[in-house]
Amino acid sequence: MKYVLIIAFALSFIVPVNAQESLNSTTTYYLIRHAEKDRNDETNSDPHLNEDGLERAENWSKVFEHIDFDAVFSTEYHRTIETATPTANSKNLEISFYDPRHLYSEEFANETHGKTVLVVGHSNTTPAFVNAILGEQIHEDIDDNDNSCLFIVTISGNNKIDQVLKIN
Repeated sequence: MKYVLIIAFALSFIVPVNAQESLNSTTTYYLIRHAEKDRNDETNSDPHLNEDGLERAENWSKVFEHIDFDAVFSTEYHRTIETATPTANSKNLEISFYDPRHLYSEEFANETHGKTVLVVGHSNTTPAFVNAILGEQIHEDIDDNDNSCLFIVTISGNNKIDQVLKIN
């Protein structure tokens, strides 16, 4: 009985520390739109990247060279997967997939809490994903010819900060 009381007493200190760690952890999302896609066949709803897009995808991996990602997420389209692949490969990470119709679900938020995550999406889903994370409608769809936006959202406790960079 004495040991049970000692363990219970010790656990009473551990639980608040873990809860405090959870409050103090930082989650950072880097969200980009896929790189330039092949537009030669307008009927193709799942085109691959064109040469410029393949070059941009490689460039993203260089931009993210010093970022320690815990996960890389992409929609299940050729262009997003091909954009995410160089970065995922450089970090020795598998690409995880998300459904662009269900952005920033509670499950996704819990799975990525306290992590640094790359999310590759589309001209409409990337800003919508950022808005869902922020809980506000701040960002408009990206122009269909703009593949250079980098959205960074940092969550620390109850504070959420976002910024948008143009990387050419």
